[in-house]
Amino acid sequence: MKKNKFLIICISVLCLAACSDQLDLQPLDRLTADTFYNTRSDFDGAIFASYSSIQDFWGTSTETLSERGEFWKITTMITDDLSANLFSNVDQAARDADALIVRSSDKPYASIYTQIYEGIYRANLVLANLDGENELTDDDKTVLGAEAKFLRAWFHFQALKLFGTPPLAMEIVTDINSQALPNATQADLYTAILGDLADASNGLPDAWDSGNTGRVTAWAARSVMGKVKVFQEDWAGAITDLGNVVNNGPYALMPNFEDNFSFLAENNTESIFEIQFGGPFSDDNIWVFDDTHSENFKASQGTGRAYYWEASVSLGAPGRRGQGWYSPTQDLIDAFEPGDVRLAATVTLTGEDYFAVNGGAQVQAPFDAGWSETGATPRKYYGPENANPSNYSPNLGSTFNNERWYRFAELKLLYAEALIRGGGDLVEAEQQINDIRNRAGLADLAPGADLLAAMMQEKRVELAMEPHRWFDIVRWDLGPTIFGGDWDPRLEVFPFPLAEVDRSDGLLVQNAGY
Repeated sequence: MKKNKFLIICISVLCLAACSDQLDLQPLDRLTADTFYNTRSDFDGAIFASYSSIQDFWGTSTETLSERGEFWKITTMITDDLSANLFSNVDQAARDADALIVRSSDKPYASIYTQIYEGIYRANLVLANLDGENELTDDDKTVLGAEAKFLRAWFHFQALKLFGTPPLAMEIVTDINSQALPNATQADLYTAILGDLADASNGLPDAWDSGNTGRVTAWAARSVMGKVKVFQEDWAGAITDLGNVVNNGPYALMPNFEDNFSFLAENNTESIFEIQFGGPFSDDNIWVFDDTHSENFKASQGTGRAYYWEASVSLGAPGRRGQGWYSPTQDLIDAFEPGDVRLAATVTLTGEDYFAVNGGAQVQAPFDAGWSETGATPRKYYGPENANPSNYSPNLGSTFNNERWYRFAELKLLYAEALIRGGGDLVEAEQQINDIRNRAGLADLAPGADLLAAMMQEKRVELAMEPHRWFDIVRWDLGPTIFGGDWDPRLEVFPFPLAEVDRSDGLLVQNAGY
C-alpha cells in the first residue's frame, strides 16, 4: 500500500511484458508514466494489471511472502465446510484457520491486504491518467474509466467484508510521507463502492467481443451492486438491482450443475465474474498472468488448486501427488438432501471413483479412506472432465481452470434473501429457491416452508467450498451456533496486518480484540 509510485509503475510494466504479443511496448528503459499511458493498448494493459492482482489471491510464491493459496484458508478452510486434513502435510496457517486461530501477524491477512490495495492502486493509476495527453477517444475514456471503477469497487468490497473498516483509497497519493491511510467508516465505504459501481454500470458495455473474454460488463456491475446492497441490508435497493438482472440480464443456470466448474466451460452462461487463468506457456486470456513471480518462475504457474486440494496420493506413475490439505467435513456431507445431485459433484466419498492426472494421462482409482481424515475429498473443480493433462502445468502442481467468483445461482439466492428479508414478493422468492433446487434434482419446497431457512440451506450446499460461506456465517450471526464455545465475536472481522498498523504510526486503528 505504501509503494513508491515509480516502483509500482515499473512493476506494472514488467507484468505487462508477459502479454507483449497484445501490447506494443517500448523498451523498458524508455518508459515513464508520461510515455506509457498513451494508446488504447497501453491503457488496456494497465487495466489488466489491476485484474491480475485478483489472481494473486490464490498465488503460490517463493519470492514475496511465501504465499501458499492464502485466500482459500481464510474463506473456505475456516468454515464448517472443510477441515485441515491431518493425514497430509497441511501447513500451520491452514491448521490455524481451521481452528479459528487468527493473529494480526499471520501471513494470510498480510497477503490478501497487500493484493487488494495493489489492485486498487493500479485501478487508480488508470483513472489518474485518463485525462492526460493520450490517444484515447471519448468512448475509450468512458469504458476504461468505468472498468477501473468496477475494479476499485470490487477490491474495496472485499476489504470491507474481510476487515470491516479498511482504508478508502480513491486517489493516488504522491507524497512518500503521506502514504498511510486511516480507517474508513462503513457508511463511507458503501457510498464509494456503490458510486463506483453505478458509474461502471453506466459506462461499461453489456457484452465484450470474444477477444476480450473475462472483462467485466455493465451486467456484472449491476450484479455486484445488488450483492453489495444485500450486505448493506438495503433490501429495497437489492430487490431492484438483483430483480433487474434476473428478469432482464444475459445469465442463465447451466443445465448440469457440475459443468459450472469444468475447464471446458469457462465463462459460461451462469458465470457473472470469474478469475481468468492462462495456459502453461502462453495466456489463453487477456489478463496479465501471475505477477507474483519473476518471468522464469511464471511459466509453470496457474492456480495452486491441484497442489493444495488434490488428495495426497500418487496414482499411476510414481512421484506426483497433491497435498490434500482440504477435507470436506461430515457436517457438509450431511447437509445435502437425499437425491441432491450436487453432493456427487461437490465431494468424492470413500469408494467412489477418484480422478487425477499423472504420467501425462488421466488416472482413476476408488477413493481410499486413508487418503483423508474425513474419508472424503473435494470434487468441485475436479472429476473426469477436469482430470485432463491440458488443464495442468507441466509439473502437475497447477491447474489453469478459472476460479468462478460470482455465479447466477448465487445471485438468484441473494435475490430471494432480499425479497424475504425486505418484505418483497414471497412467491417470487420461493421460485428463485426452487429454480436452484430443481436444477439439483430436488422437488419444489413443501407448501408453507420456512423460506429464510430454505434459502440459507440452498446457499450452503449450492456454494459449498466457494469463497462465500464465511461471510454468510458472519452476517447471519451463525458463529455461536456452528462453532459453539470456539466462537469469538472478534472473528466478525479479520485483523489488519500488524506491519500495516505499525507503519501507519497510529493512523490505521487495529480491529478490536487483535
